[in-house]
This record gives sequence, C-alpha cells and structure tokens, in this order.
Amino acid sequence: MSVSENNATTAANPSASQEQASESSEKTHFGFQQVDKNAKASMVAEVFQSVAAKYDIMNDVMSMGIHRLWKRFTIDCSGARAGHKVLDLAGGTGDLTAKFSRIVGESGEVVLADINDAMLRVGRDKLRDKGIVGNVQYVQANAEALPFPDNSFDIITIAFGLRNVTDKDKALASMYRVLKPGGRLLVLEFSKPTSEVLNKVYDAYSFHLLPKIGELVAKDGDSYKYLAESIRMHPEQDVLKGMMEDAGFEQVTYHNLTGGIVALHRGFKF
Repeated sequence: MSVSENNATTAANPSASQEQASESSEKTHFGFQQVDKNAKASMVAEVFQSVAAKYDIMNDVMSMGIHRLWKRFTIDCSGARAGHKVLDLAGGTGDLTAKFSRIVGESGEVVLADINDAMLRVGRDKLRDKGIVGNVQYVQANAEALPFPDNSFDIITIAFGLRNVTDKDKALASMYRVLKPGGRLLVLEFSKPTSEVLNKVYDAYSFHLLPKIGELVAKDGDSYKYLAESIRMHPEQDVLKGMMEDAGFEQVTYHNLTGGIVALHRGFKF
C-alpha cells in the first residue's frame, strides 16, 4: 500500500488511526518503569546481551548455588524419560537442557530455545564443550509466538524466563498449543516469599546487595537492578496458577521452594 493509499484509508476510517495510536501507546512494565509495550522485548534483550557472559557465575553467586537444587527439583517433577521431546524455553545457558539431553537419550530430542541470541550462543558453546551433541537443537524463538507445529512436545520447561515476557497470557497459550496431549508444562520462577520476615530480608538483599554484586562481578549493576524489579512485578503463586488454567492447562499445582522465593508451577494438557 502506498503512503497516499494509507492516508486515504485513515481519512476514510478515523478509528483505524485511533487503534494504531492506542496500540503504539500501550504500556507495560520494565521492572518498575512503565514503557511502550512494543519496546520491552528489545530492552530485555539489551539486559541479557549485557549479562550473558557472566550469567552462570552470577546465578551461583546470587543464589549461593541453590539454583541447582531448584532446577534438579524441576527435572524430578518433569516425568522426562527416554524418547521424549522436550522444549527448554528461555533456556539460556542450557542447565536444564544438559540434564534433559541425558535423560531422553538418542531416541529423544531437546530444543533449547531463547529469544536472545547471545544467551543462545553461550548455551550452545557450553553444551558442546561438555560433549552434549546429537539430540539437542538450538532455536531463537519468542515465547509469545513459538515457531513449532501444534502438539510437538511431551514436556515444556521455562525457568526464570516467564517474568521477562511482555504478554504472559499469549506465551502460555503458545506453549499450550505446541504441547502434546498428555504433556506437561513446568514454570520455574521467582515468586512471593511466604513469610513476611523473609520477604523483608529478600527485599533488602534484592534492592541493595544484588545490584552491587552485579556491578562487581558482571560490571553491570543496572541490569541486576532490573532483574530484581522484574521479580517483584511477576504474578505471585495463585495468580500465575489462574493464568495457566485460563490458558487451558489442567491439574495446575505449585510447589514453594526456599520459602516461596521460587515456585515451581506444573500443569497438564489433556
């Protein structure tokens, strides 16, 4: 359509221009900031471009190594077995992919998908250095519009990635679509501590100490300030459970880990 044709359409249909303006001005959160909805994905991408090289080190430092136990629990709850096809969404540097690769074996497949190419490269290089090849594929993908056919995967995991997605409802619907009937989704994510005392301690750590650690180790305090804020903006346990049910998942449950600092949600597609 030419510019003149577009102007003519707008003139004939003023509501079209109003809808376009509304879409472009629609807001969402980036940490505690309100930003244009269309800009969030690129802003999140900049954060992970910055932290990719130090991501694994920072995970160990930030959680004092406990993230490994959270991920092991996720694997234990996945029901993965030989021959399964698994999607490790927002898989980052591939911690879950490495474990799933060994479980599903030569007859299975694991797809490590991430929207950020820097994270994907770090994950691919790390897994190949460990000799994990053959049954792992790497795909750059947006969780809101997964580029896979319907009913493709036995298991989908998304660990510490859903909070960075702009439209979480759309992403959950996309995951439901590509999950096989009988398959399960596992969402491992920071959540709301169940104790008020723990919540206050966690706030002090997140907003005062974490950015300083990020500056010291990763030379990027601002990105870790965003990550702390993004955790607080993520839906708490029961809200996320309801969102998964609204997307079509059944028998949705969650387990609080480390006093609710992290929660593992699990739902099935029947």
